[in-house]
Amino acid sequence: MPAVAAPPPERLRLHVGGRKWRQITAFVSRVHIVPGQSIVEWCSGKGHLARALADGRYAPVTGLESDARLCSEGQALAKRQGVHMHLQQQDVLAHDVLRWLRPGTHVVALHACGDLHLRLLELVAQTGCALSLAPCCYHRTVHEQYQPVSESGRELARRHALVLTRQDLALAVQETVTAPCHTQRQRRRAKAWRLGFDLLQREIRGVDAYLPIPRLRYGDLPADFQGFCRWAANEKQLVLPSITDWTARERAGWRRLEEVERLEQVRHLFRRPLEVWLALDRARRLEEAGMRVDLGSFCDRELTPRNLLLRASRE
Repeated sequence: MPAVAAPPPERLRLHVGGRKWRQITAFVSRVHIVPGQSIVEWCSGKGHLARALADGRYAPVTGLESDARLCSEGQALAKRQGVHMHLQQQDVLAHDVLRWLRPGTHVVALHACGDLHLRLLELVAQTGCALSLAPCCYHRTVHEQYQPVSESGRELARRHALVLTRQDLALAVQETVTAPCHTQRQRRRAKAWRLGFDLLQREIRGVDAYLPIPRLRYGDLPADFQGFCRWAANEKQLVLPSITDWTARERAGWRRLEEVERLEQVRHLFRRPLEVWLALDRARRLEEAGMRVDLGSFCDRELTPRNLLLRASRE
């Protein structure tokens, strides 16, 4: 009979953020292991989830990660903590990843993004490995438009002429209940400044069209709106007016942000239904491959809005 993985001990929290650790603990509590199964973590990073499962004495545990530095750091951390696991440098999109997905393998993935978890989904359908997956970032895909992965999803899309762009898919992961208050303030300020600069660049160029500018980490934002506009103008090789009322222009950006936020309130009503539909499309793909599938959640949304859990097995 499947067994629920043992809760990871607190000593493994070292070098793991508090919220991330609580997500790992909640995820582990929903992973059902059949005795004798080997465990593979997909896109493991430093292997925090793999360590949590390995310490529960479910062996062997292997983490697959493409970044050699993360593999090295994670392996060293596991050694210091006395956890027996192996981090393997592996491109999960490469063909040779199949060698890790043998019968009797249980693959786990906590917030694997876009095409990375779609690749896993197809390999699980092909090999029949057990799966515990929390998908994330559906918009991180090479496709301009969403390609349903199940026959049911494709038929529904044809019947209703359903077309979802990358931007539409991004809506499913735009909830930010986990962000600290200061991060939310920084995010709103960055949006207001971008909208204010957008008005300015349209005036400078004489073109009433949006001009994409690079992203900046919130910690790298200039000290004020004028500095932001000078940075953005330099990035796009624009010449700013020699005299301008920066206070008024920044105020215009904040007004535009308020308008955008009012419009988004309606759009975001469809956020969770869209995410659930995308997860159901994935679940149906595995059912069509003859697997038993369970779709639910592994934690409250206050811990992470990406709390959907897809579990599948042949048994």
